[in-house]
Amino acid sequence: MCPLCRRDAGQGDGMTPLVRAEMVSVSHPGADRPVISQISMRIEPAEIVTVVGPNGSGKSTLVRALLGQVPLSSGKVERLDGLRIGYVPQRVHIERAMPMTVRRFLSLPVRVSDAQAAHVLARTGVPGLERRQIISLSGGQFQRVLLARALLNAPQLLVLDEPTQGLDQPGIIAFYQLIEEVRAETGAAVLMVSHDLLVVMRASDKVVCLNGHVCCQGTPQAVSAAPEYRALFGAESQGTLALYRHHHDHDHDHVAGGHQHSPDCGHHPQEFQA
Repeated sequence: MCPLCRRDAGQGDGMTPLVRAEMVSVSHPGADRPVISQISMRIEPAEIVTVVGPNGSGKSTLVRALLGQVPLSSGKVERLDGLRIGYVPQRVHIERAMPMTVRRFLSLPVRVSDAQAAHVLARTGVPGLERRQIISLSGGQFQRVLLARALLNAPQLLVLDEPTQGLDQPGIIAFYQLIEEVRAETGAAVLMVSHDLLVVMRASDKVVCLNGHVCCQGTPQAVSAAPEYRALFGAESQGTLALYRHHHDHDHDHVAGGHQHSPDCGHHPQEFQA
């Protein structure tokens, strides 16, 4: 085994992970190949893990597998007993003809107190919206209300599936800054699926690059230098690589931070030890 892979393989510092996947595969009935294949990863307490990959790479399927929402073809997923999860979905459809205030939305499906509602709205930067109609909110406000709802059960793990779809660049940056603040204050781990490469890589502790299988995973600066990552994202990856060369090389030990290799990566771990 690659010495850089031991921590992600569950042989590291002895910390109990919130979620651990071992050689997980998921197939759809009648499909000629798995949607995701032989994926191993773990989510530690209080870390931000981001899954990136092209459209159709299995990102949302991986999240559902980690949460136990789809059956596995092979492998196993272990979750901490009693793990509290807050979920911000990729899409929420609200019927425009149906009146629903933010306050009512926050009490679905379990009613919460006015004080709880006010607290989470204030925490996510949208205080005083309780009486507003959901359909009247801007995209950025709605995403923050979704996050507020996810925080109501004091989650140990926040799961966000493409949480910034439809937001402009300032809105995207502000939302990820909010996620970092929430993690720092609550100690919750965060699992994100995102296509906002440059911004989300800056907010992450660990990145999993997915294309049906794990192409590479590890610290953002290690993944941004991986040829698999650059091959998948092309020109988009160059800004990320430049960012980490300029801002982060002095802060991290690339060897200790780790870059995990899948069996079919096609390169040798020593390439990333410089």
